[in-house]
Parts: sequence; C-alpha cells; structure tokens
Amino acid sequence: MTGAKKTSTKKTGTKKAGGKNSGGAATVYVPGDAGALSLGAGAVCSAIAAQAADRGLEVRVVRNGSRGAYWLEPLVEVVTAQGRIAYGPVEAAQVPELFDAGWLEGGAHPLRLGDIEATPWFASQQRLTFERVGRIDPLSVADYVAHGGYQGLRRALAMSPQSIVEAVTRAGLRGRGGAAFPTGLKWKTVLDQPAGQKYVTCNADEGDSGTFSDRMLMEGDPLSLVEGMTIAGIAVGATRGYIYLRAEYPHAHRILTRAIAAAYETGYLGADVMGSGKGFDLEVRLGAGAYICGEETSMLESLEGRRGEVRVRPPLPAVKGLFGRPTIVNNVITLATVPAILRQGADFYADYGTGKSRGTLPIQLAGNIRHGGLVERAFGLTLRELLYDYGGGSASGRPIRAVQIGGPLGAYVPASQFDTLVDYEALAGIGAMLGHGGIVAFDDTVDMARMARYAMEFCAIESCGKCTPCRIGSTRGMEVIDRILEGADPKGHVAKLEELCEVMVQGSLCGLGGMAPFPVQSALKHFREDFLARASR
Repeated sequence: MTGAKKTSTKKTGTKKAGGKNSGGAATVYVPGDAGALSLGAGAVCSAIAAQAADRGLEVRVVRNGSRGAYWLEPLVEVVTAQGRIAYGPVEAAQVPELFDAGWLEGGAHPLRLGDIEATPWFASQQRLTFERVGRIDPLSVADYVAHGGYQGLRRALAMSPQSIVEAVTRAGLRGRGGAAFPTGLKWKTVLDQPAGQKYVTCNADEGDSGTFSDRMLMEGDPLSLVEGMTIAGIAVGATRGYIYLRAEYPHAHRILTRAIAAAYETGYLGADVMGSGKGFDLEVRLGAGAYICGEETSMLESLEGRRGEVRVRPPLPAVKGLFGRPTIVNNVITLATVPAILRQGADFYADYGTGKSRGTLPIQLAGNIRHGGLVERAFGLTLRELLYDYGGGSASGRPIRAVQIGGPLGAYVPASQFDTLVDYEALAGIGAMLGHGGIVAFDDTVDMARMARYAMEFCAIESCGKCTPCRIGSTRGMEVIDRILEGADPKGHVAKLEELCEVMVQGSLCGLGGMAPFPVQSALKHFREDFLARASR
C-alpha cells in the first residue's frame, strides 16, 4: 500500500499495549461496543466467564472498544508473556476449545491471529485519533492517562488561549463532520467575542449511512472527546459544554455518562480542572431522532428545547449560538483529535496528509465490501486502495460498480474514478465530497436509478420543512423518478429531474436540501443508462 506522501508512513509514539498478566489473573479483552455486541461479543464474554469458573481459572475480562476490523468480530485479545494475542472471529461455542488449546498463554488455534497490530491491514494504518481505541479500558481514567491521555490538556493549561488556537490552526485541522471548515478559524472567532458565557458543543448526532466512527470513538475512547472539549473550553473561555448525542446510541450514552463522571471524580472536569483554577462542566443531551440536527443550527435549536429547524445565518453560531452566546460547534472526531495535536505538536499533525488536507481521517467502509470496518489513514491514498487493499473488494466477489461517499447526500462515484485521491479538494474536483468519511460500496448488480430514488426519498422524509425547495422539491423529485422507473417518457422526465435538482441546489436554505440532489445528479451523469433503459422494458 502506498502512503499519502513521504511523511504519511510514520507511526505514533504511543507505547505498545500488552505485557504479562499481573497478580496471577489472566487478562482478556472482549469488545463491548455496539458493533461487536451485534456480532455476538456479549455471548462470548459470558462463555469466557463460565469456562474460567468451571476450570477454576482466574480471568480478568476488560470490555474494550472494537479495533475496527468488523469481519473479525468478536475479536478477543489475551495478554500473554509475548504480548497481546488476538483470536477471531470467536463464537461462544468455540470458547471451550480455545481454553483447551491454552489460549490464555497464546496457544495455537485456527482462530489465532497473533498481534493484531502487526497484521498488514492494521500495521499500514496511521492511527492518531483512534490510537487508543481497542487498546484500553474506555472507562478507566488511569488506563487513559497511562496511554498518553490528558497530556494535551496539561500542555494547554500552560499555554495562552491564543497559543492553543494557533496550534490548532497551524495543525491544519478541518471539521470532520462534513463541511471541512478550518477548526482554528472557528475557535478564533469564538475567542475574539467579548468575555462572558460561551459554550462548546459537540454534534454527536451521527446519522449518515455507512458511518460509525463517532460511535466507535465514544464507546472505545470517550475520554479523548472529553479532553478535546475541555481543551476547546480553555482555549476560548467557555465554561460549559454539551454533547448532543443521537438517541439511537444507548451504548455510547451509557459509556459517555460513566466516563464524564469518572473525569469529575479525578479532577479533570469541574470548577478546578487539574488544579488550574479554570473550570469546565460537561453533560450529555439526547437528540430526538432527526437527521436535520446534524446541521449545526438545527442542533442548537434542539439543544434549546425547540423543534430542530435550520436557522437563517448570519449571525454564525460562533458569534450568536447556543442561548444566544458565542458557541463552538464541532463533531466528535474533530474534538477527539485535538488532544493528539496539543500533546505531540501542531507540526507533528500537519506532517500527515497532502495539500490542504492535513492529518488523518478515520474512514468507514460499509455496504457490499468484504472487509468492512474503520481505517485511519493520512489524506492522500486513493479510493481504490481503500476499497481493495483494505476492503478486500466486494463481499459478493463481483466488481464494485460505484461507491457513495459522504453519507446519503453524497455523490455516487463510478469505478472509473477510483484512482482519485481521498482528500477534500481532489474529491470536490470530481463533484464528490468526503463528508464524515463514510464509504458505501455497490457491486455491478446495483440499479442506480433506484438508488437515486432512495436519495430523494431520504430527503423527503428528513426535511425539516422550513424551506419550499427542500420540502416540496424532494417529494416532487421522488415522484418524477417513480415515473422514470415505470418507463413513462424517461427522456422527458430525466430532463425535468435535472431541472428540479438545480432548483433545489440553488434555492434550499441549508445543506440538506442543497445537497440532496448530489447523488441524483451524479447517478444521472455516470449511470444515465439505468434511467433511460426503462423505455424498452
């Protein structure tokens, strides 16, 4: 696999996880995040406990986050004298034979994978934001600190607010939620507002199809988000923060709530953060299940107890946001990346990536893909590398015909463009967007006209209804595509559809209506035959 550029192949300096078990008890890591649980990790954990009890063995089970290789989940790691040895995918019925094989000492077995971090799939990644996910107990402050946690906050407390903002700016960090707006510029705007009550908000209403990095981070390393938000508060003079979490994430809610409580108990949150005399309070607020609240001003409306609808701008949230006060609005990955920048330096982070796309991005591979999961790499590798070197091609074994990047509002990219670099500018150059880093693959059996119809239907369902182009346009668009699918004058209706899409792009109040036509327009551009073929059916 090739790197983004010469500097993108370096690895982080975090110490290697593993080592001998202490106190005679064997330590076994079993993922407890929602993705692994859906694949049977809970049953595997119960089977390990039962087998250990039956055999009179002392086993300490740690519920960690997933490593991101979901085709290997449940992935269980055992701490041995040689380090952490992984086994997977483990089924509950296989646990007795693993004990028989001496897996607590790293014994041989068909499921034995060895050191997961040494496998080609993992070793070629550059994990900065996700460096601790899967390696630590997500609810242990001591474990977090032992693996580099809170070093960034400690350094931030010794810096001036201007210096913190300058470090984030120099690192080149851009919002990882979709718009890719420079984070340092957003923070500087809040910092420059008159002193008074200011807020830090995290939009954790992760609702794009094919995305799960926010959930993985919150369930596998929640304190990195807590630390990032605390640094943001110190940087701009905000004393209170809110995590706006989608209600569909109960596991993340439970873990975040416990992690925040642990941070308070150990002095990393509250009126006197780390004995600095500076205060920062943080709490979780649950969303109401509206996709539109992924848009920052709709989220603020919901946080204030109103229906999630887009606000007219200006003023920007950085000037007049939550409760009318200056407010930082960033997403989970953006804020969780800040501690690494402060700990290791802006230049260290900026040395990854290419062009104006600096650092790394946790990319999520989903859909018809053999090796679905999370890959963190520096900007600058190609879509083809992601889909075939990391993803292993389609799960069906057929050629990948298209991918949708950036969620349900993202463009469909054809196979002829798979050599495009994964960075903001390169993707924009082909009419696509990186968004939250979700990539959904489709093989050559996909009907792109039906996928375009799905995109319009999604917008019609999720529109907040405030502006006419989005509210009415999406419904009319869905009806026009239905006529095309029925074979009724495909050429004439395709022309109407193209005109309607342009009206939505130009006239909608926010990104939902303005971007909903993107997948339709891209499907028409690259897969027009799927629309016009209806005439002969």
